[in-house]
Amino acid sequence: QVKLVESGGGSVQAGGSLKLSCSASNYIFGTCEMVWYRERPGKQKEVVSKLSGDGIVNYADSVKGRFSMFVDNAKNTLHLQMNSLKTGDTAGYYCQAGGGPKCLYSYWGGGTQVTVSS
Repeated sequence: QVKLVESGGGSVQAGGSLKLSCSASNYIFGTCEMVWYRERPGKQKEVVSKLSGDGIVNYADSVKGRFSMFVDNAKNTLHLQMNSLKTGDTAGYYCQAGGGPKCLYSYWGGGTQVTVSS
């Protein structure tokens, strides 16, 4: 059974950095899309960045140039490096991965909280 577990969240001051991790068990990278979402207080969940099955990464305009999404294949872990954090980045961050035939399954982690203070 696929399991995704996020870690690395915490509290930082604006301008700081955090590196989120999404550890995946029983999951094969490089086949289906993987996505980092965030849910900011009072707002709907939104896409932060996407990694396609063929390795292309796209970012939301709000995080371009500040966030970087990448995979550590040796550790079966998806990362989100977040630099120059802003108070508006405060949110619960979740990783999601497609799987199964035609990538129709959707797996979610439980999330990790990021709080950015001014």
